[in-house]
Amino acid sequence: MNLLIIRLIIFAVLFFAGLKLYRIYREWKLDRERLDHDAPVGGQMVRCAWCQVHVPEAEALRDKGDWFCSSAHRDRYLQEQKQENGGNDGDQDDRHD
Repeated sequence: MNLLIIRLIIFAVLFFAGLKLYRIYREWKLDRERLDHDAPVGGQMVRCAWCQVHVPEAEALRDKGDWFCSSAHRDRYLQEQKQENGGNDGDQDDRHD
């Protein structure tokens, strides 16, 4: 009778340890899947009006209906537009960094 109780206790301990390990694994797997789904997949790409490089819309800047990859390109583009509207032709060859 004593041996049966010891076996039953060992079985119960192993069962609960296995259950605990399974729950830890399942939580780890769900966290990993959640991280994979949270990562941006694709997204719409927009073209920088200055350098013509495509960047994700979430990272781009928008000003007066045009998209830009950085604030420096936005500033240079707007400066060029002011010069063109003022009748002053700027260097078209100096568009790329």
